[in-house]
Amino acid sequence: MVNSELDLLEIRLDTLYNYVDYFIIIESPKTFQGDEKPLVIKENWARFRHYHDKIIYHELSFPSSFEPHRAWDYEDLQRDAMYDQVMPGLTGAQAPHKGDVMIVADVDEIPRPETLLVLRSCNYPRRLTLASKFYYYSFQFLHDGPDWPHPQATYYQGWRTLSPTNLRNGDGGFRLTRDGEKGVLGKAAWHCSSCFPTLAQFLNNIASFSHGWMNRDEYRDKDRIAAAVRGGTDLWERDTETFTRIDKNTDIPPMVLREPERFGYMTSRDGPSAGFTDYP
Repeated sequence: MVNSELDLLEIRLDTLYNYVDYFIIIESPKTFQGDEKPLVIKENWARFRHYHDKIIYHELSFPSSFEPHRAWDYEDLQRDAMYDQVMPGLTGAQAPHKGDVMIVADVDEIPRPETLLVLRSCNYPRRLTLASKFYYYSFQFLHDGPDWPHPQATYYQGWRTLSPTNLRNGDGGFRLTRDGEKGVLGKAAWHCSSCFPTLAQFLNNIASFSHGWMNRDEYRDKDRIAAAVRGGTDLWERDTETFTRIDKNTDIPPMVLREPERFGYMTSRDGPSAGFTDYP
């Protein structure tokens, strides 16, 4: 599921291209608040030409029965579109088969290549959490506390396949057997939240949050955002969100290491600009 994170999408495609059969990318023409937004992947399609042969792109459609009452309804619709809107129409080599590995992830949740090798080679629980090292703003700031409990992996079972939303939320299926179907694979992925090269993208991301309170005016102040990103502190001043600084981090996706001139903001937020190309 992708909003506007083009750099992260390219990094994800590069990291996993040799380890997956297909990437299903769902892009919505609306934010989680129901406002119109540009289709940035579609508009920048040529940027990803090296990966086109493995990309299944889908623009989210809104069924006539869709009556959203909360922001989460938009998010659930987009997440489940992989199963409801895309997979039923796949044919030939793209068609799913029973036992196929399925990973449900946001674009900023990037499994490690080794994780894909494990999933393709071994049996695993129907509800497998790929625990992610949790970074904020860049790979310079590691979130204190437990790993990020996403993305999730399952396998295709025809009509019995868990929906992406049920898989991510840990519900659906048979209640009595849920706990027995769960498992966790540690150090399986990277998660880089709010990792943007521009303040404009950062602000756009805030506007799209399902949590509306995070988009209040005081949290959209550019100087305040830059100070938080530069210092590795939580923009929303939540007591539970603290970070440990890691300079010259090398446990990061390979493309970030290979191309520091392009992705330097993902390894260092130091300096007056806080790594943003459009600030101050």
